[in-house]
Amino acid sequence: MKLYWKPNCTTCRKAKRLLREKGASFEEVDLSRGLSVAELDRLIGKRDYRVFLNSRNELYRERGMRDNPPPRAEALRLMSENPNLVKRPILVKGSQIVLGFDEDAISGMVYNPSEP
Repeated sequence: MKLYWKPNCTTCRKAKRLLREKGASFEEVDLSRGLSVAELDRLIGKRDYRVFLNSRNELYRERGMRDNPPPRAEALRLMSENPNLVKRPILVKGSQIVLGFDEDAISGMVYNPSEP
């Protein structure tokens, strides 16, 4: 399991604390250091890239991305250049993914033995 998080993000710290309380073992990836376009592309895979955009981010609001999202390639570039544009935390286990803090989904992922 991998937790993509930012140390100064309150919801990220909540997710990390929950995982520790559940006794989950996980690798941490610090999003404040940014991810390359290739890393973001692998992380998002065939999923809708738009759900990975942080709607609370200033750039997201300034550019009106809700109503006029950038094409995938541009969105990946923007997320790579602006790590705060990436919605967080992101928890990945096999092909499963949880975006944002969702206690039930995170708990379910910890206890779901179907994927390593």
